[in-house]
Amino acid sequence: MHRLLILIFIFISFHSSSQILPLREQSKVIDDILADRFNHLLPVLMEKNGIDLWVIVSREYNEDPVLRTMLPSTWISARRRTILVFYYNAEKKLMEKLAIARYNVGDNIKAAWDLTKFPNQWDALMDIITTRNPKKIGINTSTNFGHADGMDVTDYNEFMNKLPASFKSKVTSAETLAVNWLETRTEREMQYYPQLISITHKIIEEGFSEKVITPGITTTDDVVWWFREKINSLGLQTWFHPSVSVQRNDPQNFEHLRSFSNRPKDDVIQPGDLLHVDIGITYLRLNTDIQQHAYVLRPGETDVPQSIKDAFAKANRLQDILTSQFKPGKTGNQILADALAQAKKENIAATIYTHPLGFHGHAAGPTIGLWDQQGGVPGSGDFAMNLRTAYSIELNAASDIPEWKKSIRIMLEEDGYFDEKGFRYIGGRQKEIYLVPRSNRNVSVQ
Repeated sequence: MHRLLILIFIFISFHSSSQILPLREQSKVIDDILADRFNHLLPVLMEKNGIDLWVIVSREYNEDPVLRTMLPSTWISARRRTILVFYYNAEKKLMEKLAIARYNVGDNIKAAWDLTKFPNQWDALMDIITTRNPKKIGINTSTNFGHADGMDVTDYNEFMNKLPASFKSKVTSAETLAVNWLETRTEREMQYYPQLISITHKIIEEGFSEKVITPGITTTDDVVWWFREKINSLGLQTWFHPSVSVQRNDPQNFEHLRSFSNRPKDDVIQPGDLLHVDIGITYLRLNTDIQQHAYVLRPGETDVPQSIKDAFAKANRLQDILTSQFKPGKTGNQILADALAQAKKENIAATIYTHPLGFHGHAAGPTIGLWDQQGGVPGSGDFAMNLRTAYSIELNAASDIPEWKKSIRIMLEEDGYFDEKGFRYIGGRQKEIYLVPRSNRNVSVQ
């Protein structure tokens, strides 16, 4: 009997993970995507930003966030001090990808350090710079984006001390170039992104079901750890610890802004509860970030109460209001203000905190509100929206529930893509609340 149960578990696990590539195949995909980005995206971005030489410096285990996205799939970290140089001659359409290192950085970046000629690594870098005589040298320093602020003070000081005086005035922040590199999604990446979303949706669908939840017994923390175990069993990673919360018909008001550490871990799920999950996975160096809801049926119920359905519909409408404001060149703060103004006209109590998505869960690009900054976000909120970028459409809408004699918040987060054709959800969005137990479909492609 024990052996039979093991075989059943193996079959279920294999079936659940059948769409996830083996590690060797994942490695090939990651490197293929990276080569495509280097060859076709990077020259365009460097020319667009007017930076003809980009220097990225990292030391082992203190990696620049941008550099981490440029390492081959088999590199877990930088090695010793890793210095990458990208030089683009717009007139000759010449792109060079060099490493001031003893060995190539994968197949894309060639070693360019002759130790017999330059025993000092910085001297080797200076030779490359002076030989190419760039007009503008970009380094990763940034006030507004931590993602683009990867050069530490030690490397900065050594770099500037070694740099010839005639080049010091050419040094500039590569903030916009770095953000553009991080935020732009390529065609090849978008071939795989729907798979990430589908996997995340399926994990939520299973976790918010009678397979996992037994009302009166299962706690919210039980479900949280089921999600962690499920993700791990599929050979995936999560970039943050999932959260599961409850809103219910009781005198206590639900405070969605409270610290994660203050949420009760032993909250037993009961019939009549409205459940919420926040979860995200990492796969092929890309990330998802999704929030959805489930309702636990009370004895005699067959569907979600109409008042909660109506509240959910308001949140869906808020999603539409927000994404209708997406336009190239429009800043995150402008989008936020216009969306909130329209929501107010429609009597929707809205809070919007949407962010870019890609190599990072909370990624670089235009910030469209923070939960505690609904009047705009200085710095990152002033960044303009670009095409071929991905976003987590994260927000909530508050609605009164008469029978509960209090309001609830429908907190949604779904991942989408913005290009020349407009905005679209990559893998659909939740338009119906999951039932526990249930038989309904909950994700719509609209």
